Amino acid sequence: MEKPSDSSQATSLILRLAGPSTTKAGLSTEQTEINRVIADASKGSKFYENEKRKDEEVTARILRILKLRDQAVKGVDMGKVEQKVDRLLEAIEQERDLTQYIVHIDMDAFYANVELLEDPSLAGKPFGVGHGVLCTASYEARKFGVRSGMPGHIALKLCPELILVDLHMSLYSDVSKQIMAIFRQYDPNMLAASVDEAYLNITEFCERNDLEPDECVQRMRQRVFDETKLTVSAGVAANKMLAKICSDKNKPNGQFHLPHTLDAIKEFMHGLSIRKIPGVGRVKERLLESIGVKTCGDIYNCRGVLALLDKHFGLHSLLRVYLGIASNVVQPWVREERKSIGSERTFRAISEKEKILEKLEDIAAELEDDMERGGWTGRTVTLKYKLDTYEVFTRAKTFNRWVKTKSELYEAGSELLQPEWPLRIRLIGLRVTKLKDLRKKDDGIAKFFEPLPDSKSPSKSRARDSDDHDSDVKDLDSEDDLDYDMRDVEDELSITVAETSTSRRLIKPELPSSEVHLQPTMVPPEPTSAVVAGECPLCTRRFSDNDELNAHVDWCLSREAIRSAQAEGDKTERKKPESRPNKGIQEWWKAPSLEGNVQNRKRKRRKLEE
Repeated sequence: MEKPSDSSQATSLILRLAGPSTTKAGLSTEQTEINRVIADASKGSKFYENEKRKDEEVTARILRILKLRDQAVKGVDMGKVEQKVDRLLEAIEQERDLTQYIVHIDMDAFYANVELLEDPSLAGKPFGVGHGVLCTASYEARKFGVRSGMPGHIALKLCPELILVDLHMSLYSDVSKQIMAIFRQYDPNMLAASVDEAYLNITEFCERNDLEPDECVQRMRQRVFDETKLTVSAGVAANKMLAKICSDKNKPNGQFHLPHTLDAIKEFMHGLSIRKIPGVGRVKERLLESIGVKTCGDIYNCRGVLALLDKHFGLHSLLRVYLGIASNVVQPWVREERKSIGSERTFRAISEKEKILEKLEDIAAELEDDMERGGWTGRTVTLKYKLDTYEVFTRAKTFNRWVKTKSELYEAGSELLQPEWPLRIRLIGLRVTKLKDLRKKDDGIAKFFEPLPDSKSPSKSRARDSDDHDSDVKDLDSEDDLDYDMRDVEDELSITVAETSTSRRLIKPELPSSEVHLQPTMVPPEPTSAVVAGECPLCTRRFSDNDELNAHVDWCLSREAIRSAQAEGDKTERKKPESRPNKGIQEWWKAPSLEGNVQNRKRKRRKLEE
């Protein structure tokens, strides 16, 4: 096993400090010098120390994986292993569907260009949207290396002439609605992936109007420009994963169509950087590179090792990436699937209690508006805060009633903060889970007998929020991906809530990189009474008293249970494939669903009848 050198570790830290948006369109090609400036500007800061610690953790993780690899290949006939993988590739190939034309639409520097419409004097000047942390940057600013997610003071070091513009979220939302209305005329079932990107299936529209896909997309983009004066980039391909990759090929204000042929797709994927795959972040990129996977073509070359380390990398998902096979089902988000609703805000580090509570009150008011507008109420309130050391903690409280008002949310948040003073924080947020849809009809009299958890005391739950786990695609790759204060992202895996004592406790969640359904092989503590006192925030199992609940949550978080679940996860996935679409990173790597195949067959029948 070859230990990473000091120089490679230093390079890794510099790349980490450069941030997750270094693949953005329009960024300067002189990235090495830009990365050096960022690293120099960060040295000595708490942010630098935190990033250094996390980078060292990833390095240690790589060393463990390399040790496992060396042990796994001893005495193994790799030829036979590769033959088995080849048979699996043949089976996956049978799932390929080249009949649909899927489009990924991505607005060009959306927030920046909307601001440009409001203030034409910004034309041709480098500017960024946001102050403490930039949400996006104009293409003129990107030439200097300025990008989304970058602290404002570092952006100014890269570009001293940079103009910082305030956020205007209501304006962005109004423009987004106008643009999405245009897209729906081409596909009523389109998926709005974020405020500035969407997926469409234009197959039926093209057939009905006797249009070629390229012409259809060109007309669509022109309509958006004519009505809003904003430019759009687009990718056309056989599935959502390929379409998203293609939309970045000719940015800004361009489109790219990947031919619907087997040879064209395989050639396109072969030399593609693994980082270009939706859902592959900087950590998974490092892990894959450590075993020799730098491009999608390397997946095939390393297929034997990947098979032996399946639970660490997810062999099936990577084989689908190599083949360019993914879901081609486009449909809107289903309201019933929502798990949480929340709001959070980043600011300069503060320690005064009054100022922190003032921020909390603003967040509570904002969240109340969102819940009222969306028609939601909930039972569990989670407080999240980030220290000035960049460590993230969460605490949660479950109520025996539904909560949604500003006063209820603020009271819960301030109560959860009470044991933590003194604090010096740079982010605070509230999130409500265990949601009830107020727009959904009741299920009859049975609703009156549904037990609610007792909550005599708050769940004093704390966890470190791990930035090292690759985020959902729509979070990671949208044009303004780091604007956490304005996007209500359903980050089901980013917050680990655990019942603990009042003392601070850091819990580092160890989530598998591959798609795993957690089904532990150990038997957890069972409730002994039908009287319900609370639910496990991880698996929603109900318990009769807090002692049993605490014991169960400890079990749920146990490392051995998670490891056992990982070992069983891949088998579970093959036995029971995920039926709900559009949920998480692995959506890109799944085979087209049965539902999608049925829809596609219906489209084919209509075409034959016509």
